Amino acid sequence: MSELNSALHNSRFLRACRREPVDTTPIWIMRQAGRYLPEYMAVRGKVSFIELCKTPTLAAEVTLTAQRVLGVDAAILFADLLPILEPMGLQLEYAQGEGPVIHNPVREAADVDRVVEINAARLGSLDFVFETVRLVRRDLPGNIPLIGFAGAPFTLASYVIEGGGSRNYVSTKTLMYSDSGAWAALMNRLTASLIRYLNAQIDAGCQAVQLFDSWAGCLSPADYREFVLPYTKAVIAGLHSGVPVINFLTGNPALLPLCREAGGDVIGLDWRVDLADGWQTVGFDRGVQGNLDPVSLYADLPMLRRRAKAVLDAAAGRSGHIFNLGHGVLPDMNPDHVKALVKMVHEMGQRP
Repeated sequence: MSELNSALHNSRFLRACRREPVDTTPIWIMRQAGRYLPEYMAVRGKVSFIELCKTPTLAAEVTLTAQRVLGVDAAILFADLLPILEPMGLQLEYAQGEGPVIHNPVREAADVDRVVEINAARLGSLDFVFETVRLVRRDLPGNIPLIGFAGAPFTLASYVIEGGGSRNYVSTKTLMYSDSGAWAALMNRLTASLIRYLNAQIDAGCQAVQLFDSWAGCLSPADYREFVLPYTKAVIAGLHSGVPVINFLTGNPALLPLCREAGGDVIGLDWRVDLADGWQTVGFDRGVQGNLDPVSLYADLPMLRRRAKAVLDAAAGRSGHIFNLGHGVLPDMNPDHVKALVKMVHEMGQRP
């Protein structure tokens, strides 16, 4: 094993993914490179969001800077969930003030035929992501892993069908309930595409990947089991062996047993569940990630410290805990509070 590979293998973050002992609890922050950081805004102010995502030198810069200024134990690739949909035939636009919009959403069974699985040739149109990975890995400290990521099949399917954000997922659920064949065809194409996409991130230099099922919390356990679990499970099973996978679903703790069944070395917990209860639910043979309420960062530092300590106490020093927020850091957050949280976790999470 080379010196670099040894340093990465024995990093706090990867040791925690494998549920091995660590000197202190590792921490990284979802949406760690974001608008709350002045260093990010200095770059973002020059280009649009999607231009930043598609310019590897700039995407690498904000990825590296966030890890360095916060002092976190892993970098998370700066990218977005949705550009994978463009080579699949979806017309994606990031509208000013509205967020992502898909101009040709899938609304009926016949529309699924327009969605094309990503093959090796189509994967090349996403090379800006893989080049960002290569640039980040080249310049990251040798003991800091890089986390790649993608949206889970259901979350991507919801964007494809709704055409953007949604409150009740009416169009998504209508297609899901009314035409199981069309739903399966769409989910199978997303699943195969995600396996190729995430494996390409790993090949380019990511040491772990996180699957974001940001919208699956709208589902009942029965619906998740029938319409979602087989596809998430297939994505995780299709990834390169030996690379830790974080399976993160937000918004519905009732789905945690099914998250475990879908797979993942680490199960992400949001703030709606007590970490001790959540870990017992998914089983102590899995790691867990989380789960401080992001709004805690608005509190004064003594209160933030108490809330961080409560999360660490719930983990009870058990190997396999990665500290994180229960979701992404908010854009108007004071960056000094985020930096303070990282120091608090490293201090209070020390093992004897």
